[in-house]
Amino acid sequence: MLTLLSTLVSFLMGGLPKILDFFQDKADKGHELKLAQMQTERELQLAAAGYVAQQQIEAIKLDEIRTQTASDEKVSLIGAQQAEMSAIYAHDAALSEGTSRFMKDFRASVRPVITYGFFFLLVGIDCVLAYKGFTSGVDFNTLADQLWDNETQALFASIIAFHFGGRAFGK
Repeated sequence: MLTLLSTLVSFLMGGLPKILDFFQDKADKGHELKLAQMQTERELQLAAAGYVAQQQIEAIKLDEIRTQTASDEKVSLIGAQQAEMSAIYAHDAALSEGTSRFMKDFRASVRPVITYGFFFLLVGIDCVLAYKGFTSGVDFNTLADQLWDNETQALFASIIAFHFGGRAFGK
């Protein structure tokens, strides 16, 4: 159970920022729509009751300006983040210009090499422990339970799921 949970969490971690952005955007739009509806209802009630006073209209306009300002700040922040990511990608592409194919491939291999490294480290440790267990006369079932316990399964699943999950959400 821990393995499945760890695998699922690790897979979803690669896409967590996009999921959070989606829910934040949805909440922001819902809030803005609710504010607009409330302002419209307020204006209609005031007009129907005959209380259209300059002060209340100014208060509504002030609320509208505050809402618009907050919205503009968020839009500019999102624009700045997009510009930053574009600059990062452009810088990354500029670093690749004029380099050999070997260097481009070497830079692209960092994430897979780290994943392979952890995988082979896990396999190597398990092989050494299995050899030590067999030479010490430990029963196979006991040895298997020790080598492939819940924590090891969770670690292995996390490494694999994060590697492939990050690749899936990154595209």
